[in-house]
Amino acid sequence: MSSRTVSNVVNGYAKVTDRTRERVQRAVEELGYRPNVLARNLAQGKSGQIALVVPYLDTPYFSELLQSVLRAARAAGYTVLIDQTDGDPEHERAFIAHGSRRLLFDGVIFSPLGLDQMALADRDPSLPLVILGERSSDGTFDHVGIDDVAASRQATDHLLGLGRRRVAAIGDQPYATGEAAQLRTRGFREAHEARGQAVHEDLVIGTPRFNRPDGAHAMARLLDLEEPPDAVFCYSDLVALGAIHTIVSRGLRVPEDIAVIGYDDIEEGAFSNPTVSTVSPDKEWIAATAVERLLLRITSPTPPPGLELRAPHRLIIRESSAR
Repeated sequence: MSSRTVSNVVNGYAKVTDRTRERVQRAVEELGYRPNVLARNLAQGKSGQIALVVPYLDTPYFSELLQSVLRAARAAGYTVLIDQTDGDPEHERAFIAHGSRRLLFDGVIFSPLGLDQMALADRDPSLPLVILGERSSDGTFDHVGIDDVAASRQATDHLLGLGRRRVAAIGDQPYATGEAAQLRTRGFREAHEARGQAVHEDLVIGTPRFNRPDGAHAMARLLDLEEPPDAVFCYSDLVALGAIHTIVSRGLRVPEDIAVIGYDDIEEGAFSNPTVSTVSPDKEWIAATAVERLLLRITSPTPPPGLELRAPHRLIIRESSAR
């Protein structure tokens, strides 16, 4: 029996007689044969793998999102290659450049930190690409994210609605690659404007990253002011956890003295003391949509137009800002 006949039976490519099919299937079962999916995909010009490229794997938001992407890709028969860029522009550029590692993956779900919008435009146009975060689509790739302005406005309005009059913001990043932070600052300002209240500029504090130490240090600066804040909108839950640590270490109470709200709805925030109020993006929706759109780009003869896809979000009120 020829190898081509066996291949045709295993892959279901051609008609064979029932007797031949039974002989091949019996031999497959006896030998415990499993087809080499990677080799088969490569022969067809596909790897059967997609890449997920994120700035940090130790950030709970990305690690939780990663689990959702893995589930969605596995359900579609794909495996996922994972890479951490640390926000290094050259590392990020290598994944989308002309002649990138295309034998390793068929497309990329990419959350850039070091590359700005202009750098994204200078990429391999044939690479199936879905962007997460805040780099909007140029019409040739899909962008999946939440409405940062609306979500931040809602979070800030919650604090103002508690009667707080000196509301701080921790996490501003006024540079080219800090779009997410800038949109959250914009929502923070719009919430004040809608209520006819002025923003206290000395309460808007920048951070290089959205992590616990930066949140703790920023909160210390705020508490050292002659007039400290009575509420804080933090641009991530990690920032909020760091801020709460500093507040409590100074002998103050959350939320009685200072109300706090975060962003991302990481699992840790639901089990901290106090539990952290937060903006909750629908991470399952983000992951499923990103995988669905990427696979559509991989399998379509003609790439579909790029879409701006907004994930649902909701405000979760917990102990850190309860009335």
